[in-house]
Amino acid sequence: MEKEKKIGSGTGYLGLLFCLVMMAAPVLIGVLEFSPFIVVVTVIIALVGFVCLFGLMVIDPNESRVMVLFGRYSGTVKNNGFFWVNPFYVKKKISLRARNFDSEQLKVNDKIGNPVNISVILVWKVENTFKAAFEVDDYVAFVRIQTEAAVRKLALSYPYDNFEHENELSLRTGGEEINHVLEEEIRERLAIAGIKVLEARISNLSYASEIAAAMLQRQQATAVVAARTKIVEGAVGMVEMALQMLSEKKIIELDDEKKAAMVSNLMVVLTSDKSASPVINAGTLHN
Repeated sequence: MEKEKKIGSGTGYLGLLFCLVMMAAPVLIGVLEFSPFIVVVTVIIALVGFVCLFGLMVIDPNESRVMVLFGRYSGTVKNNGFFWVNPFYVKKKISLRARNFDSEQLKVNDKIGNPVNISVILVWKVENTFKAAFEVDDYVAFVRIQTEAAVRKLALSYPYDNFEHENELSLRTGGEEINHVLEEEIRERLAIAGIKVLEARISNLSYASEIAAAMLQRQQATAVVAARTKIVEGAVGMVEMALQMLSEKKIIELDDEKKAAMVSNLMVVLTSDKSASPVINAGTLHN
C-alpha cells in the first residue's frame, strides 16, 4: 500500500511566463518568416503553450492537491501559493482545515434496553491525503456514517443512568471518561481514511419521549429516598447524642419506658416535613 508523499512543484509565475512566451512565439516567428513548415511548427508551439496552462494552480492555506498521472498516485502538494506542475496531472483538492460534524439525534437502546436520544459533536481534519483520496470512496460521508456507528456502539455499552449500581459508569454521569471512550472508538474507525480526530463529545443526551415521564418519576423517587435516608441517619445521631448528654449531665433520670417515648417523639420531629407540627411529649407514657 502506498503512503502519502510530497511532490515537487515549480513556481507558478515562471510557469505562466513560459506559457505566454510559447503562445506568443508563433506571432513573432510569423512576422519574421512565413512558410508552410513554419506555420506547422508555430501552431504546435502554441498548442504546447496552451496545454501548459493547465499545469498552473493556486493552493490556499490549509489546502492540498493530490496528483494523479494516468491512474497512478504521484504525490501531494501541501504548500500554499501559486505553482506549476505537469499539466497532465489530475489534481484532486483536499482541505486540511479542521471541520465540525454535529450528528443528527439518534434514538438507540442503552445497555439495559432503555430507548435514549443521543447526538455528538466531532472535530476532525484530514491528516493523510492518500488515504482520504484512495482508501475510501467519500471520506466526508465516511466520517458521518462511522461516527454514527460509534455512537450507537457507545450507547449499547453503557446504561443511561446508574440507578442500581452507583459505582457503574453511565452515559449521564461518565463525563470526560465517556467522551474519551467515544473519541477512541471514532479514532479507530476513521484511521483507515487518514482522518485525525481532534475532539469528540456527547452534545445531547435524554430519554426517548415514550419513557421520559416514567424515568423522571423514577429519578425523583430515587432522590427522595436518598434524602430521607440522610435525614434518618442524622436524626438517629441527634437522638443518640441527646440521650448521651442527658445521661452525662444527670439532668433527668430516664427509665427504658421514658427513653422509648422520648426517642419516638424526637424521631417524629426530626424526620417529619416542615409543614407538620407535632406536639412534643418527652414525659412518661402514663398519666
